[in-house]
Amino acid sequence: MHAYVIGNVAVDETIRVEQWPLAGASIFGSHGSSDLGGKGANQAVIMARCGLATTLVAPVGVEFRAQSIADRLAAEPVECRLLRQEGKSSDFSIIFTTPDGENAIVTTTDAAENLLPEDALPAISEAQSGDLAVFQGNLSGATTEALLSEARRRGMVTAFNPSPLRPSFQELWPLVDIAFLNAGEALALTGASGEAAAAVLHARGVRDVVLTLGADGALLSGGGAPLRVAAMPASVMDTTGAGDTFMGVALASAFLRGARLDELALIHAARASALTVSRKGTLNAFPSIEEMSAILAQL
Repeated sequence: MHAYVIGNVAVDETIRVEQWPLAGASIFGSHGSSDLGGKGANQAVIMARCGLATTLVAPVGVEFRAQSIADRLAAEPVECRLLRQEGKSSDFSIIFTTPDGENAIVTTTDAAENLLPEDALPAISEAQSGDLAVFQGNLSGATTEALLSEARRRGMVTAFNPSPLRPSFQELWPLVDIAFLNAGEALALTGASGEAAAAVLHARGVRDVVLTLGADGALLSGGGAPLRVAAMPASVMDTTGAGDTFMGVALASAFLRGARLDELALIHAARASALTVSRKGTLNAFPSIEEMSAILAQL
């Protein structure tokens, strides 16, 4: 079993603010952290820290950020295929975080938006039937559709986190086996909430649906009666990357056990996410290899 995560990677700069800036206003802030992020990199790194063989396929530019990204990922147990794009800037994020741990994120997309299908498809040419293909919303609609179609043709299991949202995602559901959405994304894409939202996605072809509900835990629908898993208690410092932690750990937990997504996978994911939100930063906040080993050993 091998996981291929095809998505973005970004340099994250976190700025601590007391309140959100209003239009036209200048406010004071303080430097929080410099870290590596991007939904693709986040999910790939946490899956690899779980012990699942993982390849990250991500576009970057050809400048100082690209080298910084490569150096940072070299310290992780993930195979990297960084697709360098001439004339494009590597993506970066500015993250504003408030004292209560909430955040707002602005991410550039020069590299991710300009990744063409013909440049990305060779990166999964070695994938086998039964391997896992993981996608997010940072790549263009055309590239995402091409990759999902190729993954399906190869017999891979496809997992999709439609964030950031794009209107074209409505056309992709027949190519998706597993969908991870938060409550806002589910409402925007289905016009419904909770089990009703999951039912809409099942009708469009999605096998398993996971809805993350913040402090209210998570809902899993597919393969039996819907089940809910409570959130784990945590002292929230920074919610950046919590959703990526949850998705990556849930998938890794299930696939390492040769199982379909189940209650235990969501419990493992909830425990890992509770650690992530209790720390500052992105990859720096994720559970370590040793912490993930301990979490996945819990039944």
